[in-house]
Amino acid sequence: MAAGCVDECRGASATITSVPQEAPKRSYDRDEVCRLLSLQERSLAQWEEHGFIPRLERYGFRDLVALRTLKELRSKRVRPERIRMVLASLRQKLNGVSDPLQELKIFTDGRRLAVQVDGAKMEAMTGQLLLDFDAAEIKRLLAFPSQRAEETLASAIEERRREARTWFERGLEMEQAGAPAERVLAAYLKSLECDPDTAEVHVNIGTVYFTMKKWEQAEKHYRKAIELRADYAMAWFNLGNVYDELHSWQEALECYERSLAVQPGYADAHYNVALLYQGMGDTMKALKHWRQYLKLDPSGYWAGIARREVQKLRRDALVHGA
Repeated sequence: MAAGCVDECRGASATITSVPQEAPKRSYDRDEVCRLLSLQERSLAQWEEHGFIPRLERYGFRDLVALRTLKELRSKRVRPERIRMVLASLRQKLNGVSDPLQELKIFTDGRRLAVQVDGAKMEAMTGQLLLDFDAAEIKRLLAFPSQRAEETLASAIEERRREARTWFERGLEMEQAGAPAERVLAAYLKSLECDPDTAEVHVNIGTVYFTMKKWEQAEKHYRKAIELRADYAMAWFNLGNVYDELHSWQEALECYERSLAVQPGYADAHYNVALLYQGMGDTMKALKHWRQYLKLDPSGYWAGIARREVQKLRRDALVHGA
């Protein structure tokens, strides 16, 4: 393994980059935002092109709120055209609201986009208020007594999941505010108590332990996330980072390549794979992954390092070829 490789490797991709013990951080650069919210640079660029967010070099907490909303809507497969229409509709219908993504809680139930306004739910496009109970709730109210026990159990399970989600979001908010790692970890562990089978919670717990350099605990939670979701590219990538820190190069490489098998466009994985192959002396494979990384992330600090390494490999090839 080449000297200095570990120092240059991209770190764990989850919600934590660093956990300061001092005053909360007031703003984040683009690279920090991508790491904090598990985004790729091209996601920011796409949202900027659509006009959902302005192009910024530094992001505050309200900007992070908007980005989290966009990420959630994208995960629910809400098309950009629909988001654009909804934002325009909300600006028109709600006086004093200039940036709905920052100022309102926008969500989807899979069928429609809604917004929380003064404690009530409103359909984003029409402005129609939504009742808190739907057809499923009405069915429950009219159910025969023999169904009640089963429904009570289902309701209890759903309540635990809601509580788990509340603790999970509290952990995210504390992370973004720069809270101490112990407090963030406590919130995530409370979430895990309520629902132990959520892969995302295990990844975030693993990343807290990773930043604390507690490699064994980090590995345990990353592996649990993979057990729950074998196609979780980020969990494979972060597990590779643990092995990289332990100087287990082959295991790290296998994990990074598993993450790429799931998500071929995972830029950070290409970066770390390129470094590992370069350290192993496999110039061709290293160049392949450096080039792929630069296609996916052509600008910024890490792209500069990637170009430097490509030039170094080319110079070495010319020297040895001569």
